Formats: sequence, C-alpha cells, structure tokens
Amino acid sequence: MYEKILETAAWLKERMPNKPETAIVLGTGLGQLADKIEKILAIPYREIPNFPVSTVEGHHGQLVFGRLGGRDIMAMEGRFHYYEGYTMKEVTFPIRVMYELGIKTLFVSNAAGGTNPSFRIGDIMIITDHINFMPENPLHGPNIPTGPRFPDMGEPYNNELIEMADAIAAEKGIKVRHGVYLATQGPTFETPSEYRMFARWGADAVGMSTVPEVIVARHCGIRCFGVSVITDLGTYGKLMKVTHEDVQKAANEAQPRMTAIMEEMIRRL
Repeated sequence: MYEKILETAAWLKERMPNKPETAIVLGTGLGQLADKIEKILAIPYREIPNFPVSTVEGHHGQLVFGRLGGRDIMAMEGRFHYYEGYTMKEVTFPIRVMYELGIKTLFVSNAAGGTNPSFRIGDIMIITDHINFMPENPLHGPNIPTGPRFPDMGEPYNNELIEMADAIAAEKGIKVRHGVYLATQGPTFETPSEYRMFARWGADAVGMSTVPEVIVARHCGIRCFGVSVITDLGTYGKLMKVTHEDVQKAANEAQPRMTAIMEEMIRRL
C-alpha cells in the first residue's frame, strides 16, 4: 500500500501547478465552496493511478488544484465511503497521498443526522470530537511509517481552528453549534433505537464518513477541522423519514453559511 501511495504522489507532483499546504474534502454541503475555487487544474479520479472512484450521487469525483482565499489549495470534489465497498485503506488513500504532497491542514465536511434534541435541520455543527463506530479502524494492519503505531487522539479536531471558526461565525452573524460526530458504516440511515443509543453515548450527530479520514490525517500529523450540516433529525419526538434527496436539499440550503466560514478560515491561515 505504501508503495502505491508514493507512486500516486509522484505522479501528481509531476502535474501539480502549485504547492498547497491546505486540503479540503468537499463532502455533502460544500459544493458552493468548490465554485469559489479558482481552479488551475482538475483531474478526474479515474485518471489518477491507484485512486478509487466515487459512486455517490452529487459527488463530482475529481481532484482540484487552485486558489481560495488567496491561498494555494487542493480539494477533493467527492469522497469515498466504506459502504461503497471500499476497504478503509482505500477510503483514506487520498489522505495518505495528501501528506506526501505536503498538506499540513485538512478541512472536512459532511451531512449528518442530528441526535441532539436542541438541533434543527440546516444547523451547522463544528465537530469538536468523534466516536468511531465503523467496523474497522483505517490504521488496522502494518503501520505505515508516517506516524506512530499508537497515535494519540486527544485532539482530533484542532482547537485553534475551532476558535477561529467561532470568531468568524460571530463576525458574520452565523449561528453555529458544537458537537460530537459519530460515524457508522452505512448505507442505511439509523433506526429510532440506534439514534437513541448514539445520543446516550454522547453523540450530537451521526453520519457515514469523515472519521476514517481524520484518523489517518492525525496519524500523519495533519491538523484537522470538521463541520457537519444537520440534514435530518433522529431525536425523540422529531424522528422523520429521510432520503438521500432530502439530505442534499438541506445541505444545499446551508451551503452559503458553511462556505462563508470555510473560505475566511483559509484566508486567515
């Protein structure tokens, strides 16, 4: 696996038009941010050696190099999920490549179901911690020599970046929540009993991504900032049927606020 990571990084280095230190995983809810990137080069995943290919509706499936907020950035338009049939090492392969390309800060976004009874659809939740409820840890197996065998996870989401996001949100009059994100395997949405269980565990939101990427990024020493848009509710008395189309609609409505915060954060790095 490590040889493939280095092979892919070398292939990209020959084509990179800039030298970004910041990367963004444009999950559900950040398509508008992609439109703000001054794109210099966009490479479809299918053209990149060893890269998986996103199969999820609404994910474009390309690696973008460009500028945002006056800074060089790299962005994934579409991520990979365990429920698509990929292994955890395939899901997190791009993060490993990012490290080899010199990335030092990673921004991740997702759509999530709210388990906190005070949340509302369309809320933006800054992720302060996570619970990994996926069936496999992406670090399982031989240790890749970019980090320790037993990496510390005391601060998976960088406190300085969280403080920056809070300040920017206050300046722009954008209401944000803080909370713990729990990751499941998917692709089924949660049952009422599962929602109640996750809430009792301390989760404020639940989704099907992000945590493996952050685990691998922290293993590599990359600092992380994560944000969820609450697209459905699983709290007692508010449980609602949900479809992928509902999730996309709610995420799209939150995009302007998410985009404003993320773009300004990148400007201030």
